[in-house]
Amino acid sequence: MKPSRGIASLLVAALAALAADPAAAQGKPGADFPNRTVRIVIPQAAGSGIDIMTRLVAQKLTESWGQQVIVDNRPGANGIIGIEAVTKTKPDGYTLCMAFTSVLAINPHIYKTLPYDTFRDFTPISQAVTNTIVLIVHPTLPARSVKELVALAKSRPGQLNFGSFGIGNVSHLAGELLRVESGIRMEHVPSKGETAALTSLISGEVALLFAVSSSATPHIKSGRARLLATGGEKRAPAWPDTPTVIEAGFPNVTVTGWNGFVAPAGTPPEIIQKVQADSARHLLAPDLRDRLTAIGADPVGSTPAQFAAFIKAEAEKWERAAKAANVYKSQ
Repeated sequence: MKPSRGIASLLVAALAALAADPAAAQGKPGADFPNRTVRIVIPQAAGSGIDIMTRLVAQKLTESWGQQVIVDNRPGANGIIGIEAVTKTKPDGYTLCMAFTSVLAINPHIYKTLPYDTFRDFTPISQAVTNTIVLIVHPTLPARSVKELVALAKSRPGQLNFGSFGIGNVSHLAGELLRVESGIRMEHVPSKGETAALTSLISGEVALLFAVSSSATPHIKSGRARLLATGGEKRAPAWPDTPTVIEAGFPNVTVTGWNGFVAPAGTPPEIIQKVQADSARHLLAPDLRDRLTAIGADPVGSTPAQFAAFIKAEAEKWERAAKAANVYKSQ
């Protein structure tokens, strides 16, 4: 019995569609990804540097994918709450995470137990940016350079305090490095996240803070915070007239942050490759690249293999720093 003309037409159309889409013909996972809303979890509060960057990328992905890409802020417990939530989601690409230095490379060396394992529970996708870390102080502090800050701290032993995004965060370890290398006495006052730490500095609760340039920039430009130095090995393009902490005479105080896309372990490689390729294309496009560079976030767009190797190297570096700061597995 021959199929009706209508059914035959449908079969011809279906075969033509499969021929036009080899991935669909082969039934590969994620051949039509994404066909619904994609969620990017950020283990930080809204308004933070990583939040600003992620929303810019999410908007670009929404436009190119034709599907909504939403940002889901899950702050708390030094990023643990947000990133743990990602491990409990289905590995289908529809829940991604914009992770950062502390949650992937530092927390494993600070906490005796964690509800996740960096290398077991996640698949690296791409390092998104390298973040410039800036040393800022409250504008009433009578110090306009790192040398003046150190001299002031030595004249007031134990009276100055430094803020951080949380115990064991990169901002905490940066402050500890400066304290150890300069020989000054300072008290550590941790906050619950980046936004809260900046509020503590602006209010005068803390005197100084190592912060992410992208989130600190508005406060520096408004005069609510004074920029003393940047934490990289060389001057930051966003702050070409600002010296590094190295230039102040402390070569071991080099601190940079970073963040990048990861997915739950087991996410199909076809989806990993698509997210990497499309996010990197947007990050490195002149319009978005220039906007990010202007606030101290340098786009990277690395491959999954490159990002995996980078995370491993960073974990080893921050393990040494945690031990030097006497916070290794202390929580």
